[in-house]
Amino acid sequence: MEDMDWGNQTTVTEFILVGFGDLPDLQILLFLLFLVIYMATVAGNTLIMVLVVADQHLHTPMYFFLGNLSCLETCYTSTILPRMLASFLTGDKTISVNGCLTQLYFFGALASTECYLLSVMSYDRYLAICKPLHYSSLMSTRFCLQLSAGSWLNGCLAITIFTLCVSQFIFCGPNEIDHFYCDPIPLIKLSCGDTRLSILVDFILACVFTLPPFLLTLMSYVCIIATILRIPSTSGRQKAFSTCSSHLIVVTIFYGSLMIVYMLPKVDTLRVLNKVLSLCYTVLTPLVTPSSTA
Repeated sequence: MEDMDWGNQTTVTEFILVGFGDLPDLQILLFLLFLVIYMATVAGNTLIMVLVVADQHLHTPMYFFLGNLSCLETCYTSTILPRMLASFLTGDKTISVNGCLTQLYFFGALASTECYLLSVMSYDRYLAICKPLHYSSLMSTRFCLQLSAGSWLNGCLAITIFTLCVSQFIFCGPNEIDHFYCDPIPLIKLSCGDTRLSILVDFILACVFTLPPFLLTLMSYVCIIATILRIPSTSGRQKAFSTCSSHLIVVTIFYGSLMIVYMLPKVDTLRVLNKVLSLCYTVLTPLVTPSSTA
C-alpha cells in the first residue's frame, strides 16, 4: 500500500542544497571567504605538483605520494566549492538529480582515495623511520606506482558500487538536502522506497574500503611514535618527528572531523555543527596540505 502511495507522486528532478542559506546577510562574505580558500587551495596544491615534477631532488617516494595527494586535493575541493560559490553569488541552490549523483560519485571516490593515500604515506614514513636500512629496497619505483594506482582504483571501486545503488532510487517527496553538498545519508533519506538495504550497503562499503586504511594509518603512527621515543638524543627525535609531523596534521584533521561528523546524533540542534565540521574534511584539509608541507 505504501509503494502505491509514493508511486503515484511526481518524481523529483532536482534537489535544493540548503547549505548556509539560513545566513542570508552573510552570503557575500561567505562567497569572498570561500573564494580565497579555493584559490589558495588550488594554487598551493598546483605549486606542489609542479615542484615535484620539475625538481629532480624531489623524485623520492615521499614527494611522489605528496604530489598524488596534492592532485587529489585539487580535484576534491573542486567537486564542492565552485558550485557552492555559484550558489552564494546567484542564490540558486538547486541541483539536478543527475548532477547530485555525479557530485556524490566524484566526492566519494576522491574521499575514499584520500583514505588510501594517507595510509600509503603513513606506511612510507613508517619504513623511513622504523626500517631506514631497508627503505630504499622496499620503496622501489615500481612498488610506489602500484601503491598509488591501487589507492585510486580502490577509491573509485567503493563509490561506484554505492552510486549504482543510489541511482536506482525514486525521489518523489521532499527535495531539500540540508547540507552544502550531496551527502549520501541525507540523499538516501529523500528516497520514496525502502532504503534499509542501501544504508546497509553504505555501511559495509565504508567498513571494507575505509576501515583498513584507517587502521593501517593508526598502526603506522603507533610504531613511528614508539620508535621516535626510543631515540636517545633530543635533536634526533625532533628530526625524525619533523619528517612526519605535517602528514600527521592532515591525517588528524581529516579523520578526526570525519569521524565526529558521522558519529554525531542526527538531531536538528546539531545541524550547524555538522556543517561546520564537514568543512574541515572537505575544505580545510585540501587547504592545509600545501601549507603543512611548506
